[in-house]
Amino acid sequence: MSLRRVTATRYVTPLREGGSLPGLMEADDLGTYVVKFHGAGQGRKALVAEVICGELARALGLPVPELVTVELDPILAANEPDEEIQDLIRRSPGTNLGVDFLPGSLDLDPAAFTVPAGLAGEVLWFDALIGNVDRSWRNPNMLFWHGHPYLIDHGAALTFHHSWSAGPSPFSPADHALLGCTPDLAAAEARLAPLVTAPALDAATALVPDEWLADEPGFADPAAVRAAYRDRLTARLEDRATWLPVLRDAVESYDERQRSAPVRGNRPAWLGGTP
Repeated sequence: MSLRRVTATRYVTPLREGGSLPGLMEADDLGTYVVKFHGAGQGRKALVAEVICGELARALGLPVPELVTVELDPILAANEPDEEIQDLIRRSPGTNLGVDFLPGSLDLDPAAFTVPAGLAGEVLWFDALIGNVDRSWRNPNMLFWHGHPYLIDHGAALTFHHSWSAGPSPFSPADHALLGCTPDLAAAEARLAPLVTAPALDAATALVPDEWLADEPGFADPAAVRAAYRDRLTARLEDRATWLPVLRDAVESYDERQRSAPVRGNRPAWLGGTP
């Protein structure tokens, strides 16, 4: 079981919104992908998080673009005038991650697009499960394409894998992008929790290429690393009696402040709105 594999044929343009400098690339299947490189500053663990979280989201019925592995020949760096991009391509030979490019998609600003309460609740619940700290109102990391929302950019989730011996990092939903969409957390809990099973987690971790898991300190082989991801996420799910009340309090607190705060532009003043 593996992600579909393509081979990069041309580097089109950098996407400088992210700190890891992903690039738009064409591939031998005639598709275009946002490629995230294992040689970027965030390293291969960001790619591991992208795959596990993205494919788990897909298994839960949440909308995500297709993920593929992208084989990259460093020879493509020869045609790039930008030295930073040349260096990045040369540092990233072999297997990288590609996210299907959605042409014409728009950044989904919840202040401009309607996000149903059911979907808002499921995304908030899912982000709490995976510890995704990177879906705030400042940067929602959602796209709107052909009338539908899509979740992107999960590389900052699963923070526990940066220090396996440390305890779980707290998840704060205070700045979450969808707090103002009246998230239906009860419905999210009822639908999603039964789907986060050991087989579902095993299926998501199985899609991570072995080379991104090899030589992980403290683990004998990639299979042991995959089992650790499964166990950590299972423990997180079982601990939801601790974090679900935090989500509910954040939603209720948002509602109270929304009713009482003056509005500046599209956002209340306490959320950083501008006149």
